[in-house]
Amino acid sequence: GNDNSEALPESIPSAPGTLPHFMEEPDDAYIIKSNPIVLRCKAMPAMQIFFKCNGEWVHQNEHVSEESMDEATGLKVREVFINVTRQQVEDFHGPEDYWCQCVAWSHLGTSKSRKAAVRIAYLRKNFEQDPQGKEVPIEGMIVLHCRPPEGVPAAEVEWLKNEEPIDSNLDENIDTRADHNLIIRQARLSDSGNYTCMAANIVARRRSLSATVVVYVNGGWSSWTEWSSCNARCGRGWQKRSRTCTNPAPLNGGAFCEGMSVQKITCTSLCPVDGNWEVWSEWSVCSPECEHLRVRECVAPPPRNGGKYCEGSSQESENCTEGLCIQDKKPLHEIKSQNMENASDIALYSGLGAAVIAVAVLVVAVTLYRRSQSEYGVDVIDSSALTGGFQTFNFKTVRQGNSLLLNSSMQPDLTVSRTYSGPICLQDPLDKELMTESSLFNPLSDIKVKVQSSFMVSLGVTERAEYHSKAHSGTFPHGNNRGFGTIHGRNKATYIQNLCPITTKSDLKTTAVFGHLGGRLVIPNTGVSLLIPHGAIPEESSWEIYLAIAQRESSLQPDGPDVLLGPEVSCGPSDVSVSTPFALTIPHCAELNSEHWNIHLKRRTQQGKWEEVMSVEEETTSCYCLLDPYACHILLNSFGTYALIGEPISDCAVRQLKVAVFGCMSCNSLDYNLRVYCMDNTPCAFQEVVSDEKLQGGQLLEEPKLLHFRGNTFSLQISVLDIPPFLWRIKPFTACQEVPFSRVWGSNQAPLHCAFSLERYTPATTQLSCKICVRQLKGHEQVLQIHTSILENERETVTFFAHDDSNFPAQMGPKAFKIPYSIRQRICATFDTPSAKGKDWQMLAQKNSINRNLSYFATQSSPSAVILDLWEARHQHDGDLDSLACALEEIGRTHSKISNIAETEVEEPDFSYSRQNGL
Repeated sequence: GNDNSEALPESIPSAPGTLPHFMEEPDDAYIIKSNPIVLRCKAMPAMQIFFKCNGEWVHQNEHVSEESMDEATGLKVREVFINVTRQQVEDFHGPEDYWCQCVAWSHLGTSKSRKAAVRIAYLRKNFEQDPQGKEVPIEGMIVLHCRPPEGVPAAEVEWLKNEEPIDSNLDENIDTRADHNLIIRQARLSDSGNYTCMAANIVARRRSLSATVVVYVNGGWSSWTEWSSCNARCGRGWQKRSRTCTNPAPLNGGAFCEGMSVQKITCTSLCPVDGNWEVWSEWSVCSPECEHLRVRECVAPPPRNGGKYCEGSSQESENCTEGLCIQDKKPLHEIKSQNMENASDIALYSGLGAAVIAVAVLVVAVTLYRRSQSEYGVDVIDSSALTGGFQTFNFKTVRQGNSLLLNSSMQPDLTVSRTYSGPICLQDPLDKELMTESSLFNPLSDIKVKVQSSFMVSLGVTERAEYHSKAHSGTFPHGNNRGFGTIHGRNKATYIQNLCPITTKSDLKTTAVFGHLGGRLVIPNTGVSLLIPHGAIPEESSWEIYLAIAQRESSLQPDGPDVLLGPEVSCGPSDVSVSTPFALTIPHCAELNSEHWNIHLKRRTQQGKWEEVMSVEEETTSCYCLLDPYACHILLNSFGTYALIGEPISDCAVRQLKVAVFGCMSCNSLDYNLRVYCMDNTPCAFQEVVSDEKLQGGQLLEEPKLLHFRGNTFSLQISVLDIPPFLWRIKPFTACQEVPFSRVWGSNQAPLHCAFSLERYTPATTQLSCKICVRQLKGHEQVLQIHTSILENERETVTFFAHDDSNFPAQMGPKAFKIPYSIRQRICATFDTPSAKGKDWQMLAQKNSINRNLSYFATQSSPSAVILDLWEARHQHDGDLDSLACALEEIGRTHSKISNIAETEVEEPDFSYSRQNGL
């Protein structure tokens, strides 16, 4: 204080000597919290030492002094201490920091020490700049900025990686000296991690927010493999080569390779040519051994490309004299006479055998002729109307008594004539060669067939023929009125199926209005659906969207052996485009195998032409196709008309056919009609058949079965077996029917159907038991066991569809989706963010069996959202949330288990509604 200034003079008289020399001067000090600091001063020689703080003397009572003698010099040494409190520093308000200085006196005068500053130490909590996470390519530069909190004294900065300190002295690639920043000159995969900036002084330590650094690797293609060998031994085939995205493989969210991973080209293998003999040469001159020779060479043509060499001998020899030479010591004319005797014996026996065979053939012919005269009079009325490899015949019944009838004592009705018209199963290969496909299936012009009986049965393709029925007033058996039917053929030969008129079908179509929340559109019982994701339609907008299946014959005519694998599907309106891809589901009938099929997606242009959109195996970012065993799920951005085309690339390509049997009573109360359908194994094809049969009163008799029809050019055979004798009989020549391969393979979505007409012996027979055998020659076979009552009230009902979705053609908003929107948002937020361990949307895709063309998802704003849309399209019936939950748990990225959805989210009315209905 001021009182001290007068008590302490500037100089104190002392004995002669030296000025005080400071052995220890006060140092700068920091007050931590409320703890006072101690300033010390030590001088020699010193009579007195006092502190002066901020220009004022410190009271002598606040000094603690110690005195000693320096043994070396004998001079007096004095050491002084003072305490400085936090309150003193806080109460000082000056232009500079609080300071203290010590002054020492000796006999010669005074000496002053350095000024020691005293400050209150602190460290703020918040960093002025936290480091920010980065994604950098490998070998790129990483710079993480850090500005520590304000503090006294200034904080020292230290960097941590995954909670471990970083020592830049041990790694030349890392520099931490530049203004607290962390610089990694060339990023390595090992540099990925969580980085934290640590700031510390004598008061406290502070941690910044962690910054995640992801060092990613963009994928690169490996070299192409060598071209595979041509898969066809003879003729046109294909060969392929492949490459993998492993040079390097994409890591930590790096971009997937762009382009195709597989290339296919057509190839032609030279067919083997078997060798053939040229004509014999002229006989050589007669040798001394009485023989002459002739030769031939295997050069017409010579064997090529692994063909077989000619069979037989390349030379012949025979005797060239007439008794002038001696062989085996016998005259040649004796040997010749023995040979002539043997030849005459052979001729005799051959003649006798031919005579016996001729007599046997004559007897059989006479027997067959007499039998046919006793039952039928055969009259071929129209040999040009050939259908499907079967010739149509009329048989005029004489009804002279039939041993197969139970009551043979009934008097025959000689006034009634019946016309049997039906296909004959050809067994003679020569007949099949004569009835070539070109002659059988050329368009027939307006064939008019007079139908006089319910015995009309035939094999056919539902070509949607127009039937014009007219009343006929003739007399018919059992008092039933029959009618005439006129059939107008179209592009191909039209087959008579029944007498019921079939109207021309219109397209199956469903329409609904959708908004920003999206929804699902379904054509019931067809397997065709359309999923509009949430956000695909702009906010405050509503679009009327339609989905349709072409019921008419498709305008897409595949080339060569190519096959239309599913329905032609249209969605629209075509003049708008969505911001997020929608999912279109189209069923298909191919047995999936990339070695046997090359499947393409085609789109119809506004001019009505078809253009290829993509091959399913192709890598593209314009759209995405995911093939399941029975359906194809397509991600698209534009509406239009689409169809799937299959290109068989081997004879082992399998087209899956569904075989179904329907039955109904005919106009004649004793007759019962069986109709066997072979259609593509798609719900829409089955739906078309069911609709036709409902109009005709048909009933499904047995669960449909699956037939694997191979593209090996062998035909399809349908037959009725094990008909109970004495209860039922089948009309003549109809138990076996055969369909040419081209009819089945190139049916272009039109169901094939074969009709069989059975007749009861008595009205008391109400049960029918038999077998329907459907098989491809040298291929797969299915047998359907029929056990049914022909009375409708006693017949068991067979279920048509496993998933009957006719009650829900359209769903709008949240109830259309299996995954609740809140859960979906959390999944997308989790997996769209890159992870240092690679646990991002690519792993989500892998867990959902999406392993191809990942570059398509990489171009989307939210890859996870598009993957979940694809999951919704694939699981519209089962909605297997448990499997999705298991996949997420395996990845280990979700913070809340989706398996709790059933407990937490099912209370929402929309979600519970969809779960209850299995949608």
